[in-house]
Amino acid sequence: MSAESTSAEIMSAEQAVKTILLVDDNLGDVRLIQEAFKGSDFACKVAVARDGVEAMAYLRREGEFTQTPFPDLILLDLNMPRKDGREVLAEIKTDPGLRHIPVVVLSTSRSEEDVQRSYELQVNCYISKSRNLSQLFKIVRGIEAFWLGIATLPSTPA
Repeated sequence: MSAESTSAEIMSAEQAVKTILLVDDNLGDVRLIQEAFKGSDFACKVAVARDGVEAMAYLRREGEFTQTPFPDLILLDLNMPRKDGREVLAEIKTDPGLRHIPVVVLSTSRSEEDVQRSYELQVNCYISKSRNLSQLFKIVRGIEAFWLGIATLPSTPA
């Protein structure tokens, strides 16, 4: 294999589309976060789960989610109906097939208890959402720059 083909393979692997699973029940926040990712410098697709039950079905490829791409990163809200983000985080981090996926809590909660509990459940990062539109876009750009541009993410299963 030549150095040129190796370089081309590395470039194509780096440019592969990354899938982000956004778990949030607030449709306004979902739309804003999706909009922020539209101008991304990275090739990414944002899949959405509206609550924790839907998120776990997506991650386990159950029901309507049997053909969905496995996420490279999860953005997780804490306060949702049916199954909240804390429960989802606990399930993800205790499941050998899922615990390798980085999880970023993106919540309006600034409660020290929520932050502490999230890290006890092995969240990779906790970020408080801003209600200021330009600040929210800045937060999303920071997430994408770090998690899609700087961090080395584990390979996703086939």
